[in-house]
Amino acid sequence: MLNSIPKNKVHITGGIFRERMNTDRDYLYELDSQCLLQNFYLEAGIIMPGLQVVPDPNSAKLHWGWESPTCQLRGHFLGHWLSAAAAFVASDNDTELKTKLDRIISELARCQKLNGGQWAGSIPEKYMDRLSGSEYIWSPQYTMHKTVMGLVDAYRFTGNEQALEIVDNLADWYIGWIERASKLDPDIAYKGEQGGMLEEWAELYDITKNEKYLTLIDAYKHNYMFTELENGSDVLSDNHANASIPISHGSARLYEVFGDEHYETLTRRFWEDAVTKRGMFATTGANAGEFWIPMHKMSQYISDTDQEFCTVYNMVRTADHLFRTTGDTAFADYIERAVYNGFLAQQNKHTGMPTYFLPLRAGAKKKWGSKRNDFWCCHGTMVQSPTLYPSLIYYTDEDCVTVAQYIPSEAELDLGGKEIKISQATDMLSYNNQVFFDEHSGGEKSRWSIRFEVECESGSRFALKLRIPCWCVGEPRVMIDGKAEGYEKQQGFIVIEREWAQKTVINIIFGSKVKAEPLDDEPALCALVDGPIVLAGLTDCDCGIEYSGDIESAISPRTEHTYSTYVWKQNCYVTKGQARNFELIPLYDVTDEQYTVYFTLKNTDK
Repeated sequence: MLNSIPKNKVHITGGIFRERMNTDRDYLYELDSQCLLQNFYLEAGIIMPGLQVVPDPNSAKLHWGWESPTCQLRGHFLGHWLSAAAAFVASDNDTELKTKLDRIISELARCQKLNGGQWAGSIPEKYMDRLSGSEYIWSPQYTMHKTVMGLVDAYRFTGNEQALEIVDNLADWYIGWIERASKLDPDIAYKGEQGGMLEEWAELYDITKNEKYLTLIDAYKHNYMFTELENGSDVLSDNHANASIPISHGSARLYEVFGDEHYETLTRRFWEDAVTKRGMFATTGANAGEFWIPMHKMSQYISDTDQEFCTVYNMVRTADHLFRTTGDTAFADYIERAVYNGFLAQQNKHTGMPTYFLPLRAGAKKKWGSKRNDFWCCHGTMVQSPTLYPSLIYYTDEDCVTVAQYIPSEAELDLGGKEIKISQATDMLSYNNQVFFDEHSGGEKSRWSIRFEVECESGSRFALKLRIPCWCVGEPRVMIDGKAEGYEKQQGFIVIEREWAQKTVINIIFGSKVKAEPLDDEPALCALVDGPIVLAGLTDCDCGIEYSGDIESAISPRTEHTYSTYVWKQNCYVTKGQARNFELIPLYDVTDEQYTVYFTLKNTDK
């Protein structure tokens, strides 16, 4: 099994990923701590200054939308905030966020004490009891899971002992509730969108080795979805997507903690049902209106409500587990596609705000959230998603370092006692701006030229494995210390095994081209994909594209030659020879423009 690298050992250094992380970090810091805590304060009976009476709601210092005191999911966002902030503290050594994080956790401890020493929720305890009755209640276990997750991550990533103490006391409340409530309803633990809870109980057992978490694991692990997966059923079609994916996180974590192959089998079967057998849009989404699309029926569900952001984030987490347990590059390829066309495409490049869904209908526009008046579930996912980048790049295994993603970064690794430093950046010969001018390609540029620097004690022997992307055209080119080198290929990786010098420079170039990717149930309806990047046509309709033999015959590159935009403008094109020509840009670059992803293609050679 591949080992993840601790967040404090990997730092994202540049490019679009760093830019989006910075935007996210600034948003986390600018949010008012009192507003983040508002619903926990209200539940604990704490009156916030100036809010005993609210004469003008428009000017009140409160968060609204799903964080409004009238919403049954109120308080869910703080858990996401805690996780994201803690991750930034770890990967960037962010002392400002650390100070803010620690104070918020101390206030949660204050709320817990006022609630009697166990309950630390932003919603009433009675909401949990309503799960066994007929009165409507909106996903209280989903809300509470975010709080538990945020506290656990604050401990895991920053070592905040008070966060662990709060969640440990809250676990005692859960044990009492399960014992009492299950007498009235034996299935109560599986209601209220509880999918993520199993993972957190397994995580807490791994941290504390306290057997009370075994009790909670046992209460949450008998999920109907596991039974259906064991039977080989299609358990997902028309099922709520984001309620089901976290269940796979639970089985994955049970395998990691206890080594029980049964749970690894369940996770793999979930993936088969969700991806392998189902198919997906070019963007990796396979849901519409929050529900899984039936297998190979994607064209029937193209709309304004495709690809909920939460599902992209959660599927990447499942894919990461499966990549670590199998080493199969298919999972890393999926992650790359999801990062570009989900994480980046569903985050506003200017404000950092999310779009709940990623519209895929012709002539669509993204609907962006606001900073303080929406707080959808996907708002929480959005603040966490950029913090996942450091965890997806490097892995170790015995005498091997694996590079799974090509994101400008640097890492400090411990490989069986060997200290290794590795960095990567998109290369450029004459100016360090993440562009490579390839002297052998007639002046063409490639964003897929990467420069690695490996530093270690001279004479250290280990293997460096570099993923060969599934979209790579032709053979990758490798240079070591300026000289062209042959290499071994193993199961989708370039493998460089040697005794390393104190410092070694490796240059690698992957060839790419634009390809037409059809939908299974409508082969003429295609998205244009450049490497892993889905292109969006800046047009208000599917005006069709005619081409001769190869889709690249119908497009020409278009590049802006300025330092501020040049790096990430390489994947822009304009159609040619069409009745109506238009520009194509990366879907992640679309902000307020109307766009179309799927076009009816006609090959005039056939």
